[in-house]
Amino acid sequence: MTDATSLLLERLHAAGLTDVVAVEPATGGLAAIAGLARRGDGTPVFVKAFGEPPSDDAFAAEAEGLTVLRETGGVATPEIILADRDLLVLSVLRPRPGTEAFWEQLAHALAHLHTTTRHSRFGWHRDNWLGRRRQVNTWDDDGHEFFARHRLLRWLGERRVQEALGAADRAALERLCDRLPELLPAGPACLTHGDLWAQNVMATPGGRPALIDPAVSYTWAEVDLAHLWTTAPPPEAHVFFELYAELTGLDRDWRERMPILQLRQHLAVIAQFDPDWGAADLVRATLAPFRRRP
Repeated sequence: MTDATSLLLERLHAAGLTDVVAVEPATGGLAAIAGLARRGDGTPVFVKAFGEPPSDDAFAAEAEGLTVLRETGGVATPEIILADRDLLVLSVLRPRPGTEAFWEQLAHALAHLHTTTRHSRFGWHRDNWLGRRRQVNTWDDDGHEFFARHRLLRWLGERRVQEALGAADRAALERLCDRLPELLPAGPACLTHGDLWAQNVMATPGGRPALIDPAVSYTWAEVDLAHLWTTAPPPEAHVFFELYAELTGLDRDWRERMPILQLRQHLAVIAQFDPDWGAADLVRATLAPFRRRP
């Protein structure tokens, strides 16, 4: 047993799940330690922990996000078995199947989430967490102001972002934020997953699409769409984008907006990880039109 799985087993027992007899490492996550635990009756559970929790409420906020996606948005999520300061324990999902039919089901599920949960304001009733960094969700009536302040400019104070982006880059981001009303349509706020890359799309035991690792808020639906679009979705996912666009009435220019919307995720990656897998280069490329010319 590795140090990581030993830590998970120790925390499971400390939380009262003393019938857990073994933990195997799980792969896929970037910010936390994860494993598959087997209980005494043979039932498997998924368990996640941080070596040092970023806050006392990180897992409570994640559990709340899973619950609201399921109960309000109608999207399948894992069952929450335990959520406390040190540990999150969930029912086990399956890897997603590599079929177009699965992605068609996801298009229907995400379109339902985005079109049935409209809200009058942008934000959430509490801050939550995007990886190991706080996602600021202060309410705002203006979607452009909310996105500029709490999804883009918010990252400029992070040490790694300051090191990766020079003064000209930061000034270009500020100019982009000033022009957001010209660049992005003033769509309504709706419930969003908030961290919707392909790794966070799984399947229920019955094969339905299911989502994990949310950072929920009420904001533009295209924030979720951009994350899937720009993070190398598998080839069979092409049917998702076509069907989602049809179901939600997207205009023909939606693809052009994706790099701007995905800036928030690239900045979050820069802030948390070294190396950043090319995120800084992608940010600079998106900001290039907003640099002042002599």
